Amino acid sequence: QVHLVESGGGSVQAGGSLRLSCALSESGYDNYCMAWFRQAPGKEREGVAAIDSNGKRNYAEYLQGRFAISQDRVKNILYLQMNSLKFEDTAMYYCAADLFGSSACGSLYTNHYNHWGQGTQVTVSS
Repeated sequence: QVHLVESGGGSVQAGGSLRLSCALSESGYDNYCMAWFRQAPGKEREGVAAIDSNGKRNYAEYLQGRFAISQDRVKNILYLQMNSLKFEDTAMYYCAADLFGSSACGSLYTNHYNHWGQGTQVTVSS
């Protein structure tokens, strides 16, 4: 069974940086695509950034260039570099995968992805 395991969350002051990682447990899925989502208490899960098998990226507009998604497809690890963190970035961050790389890769909608990690908490203090 495929697992996604996030790491790298923590507590940071506003203006700081964090780098999240997400490891895909199984290899052999050549066309997979992945994304980062986040969910703050009392709010719906929202898309943050997505990347397809060719490296094409899609970002939520509210990020204003502060975050960067990347991947290592040899190690099957997804990254999210988060800079200039704000209090409102506080949330549980989840990675998600579409293992078969459908035409909807790059989507920031939750219903596109069928594999999810358990999440890693990011807390930004003002």
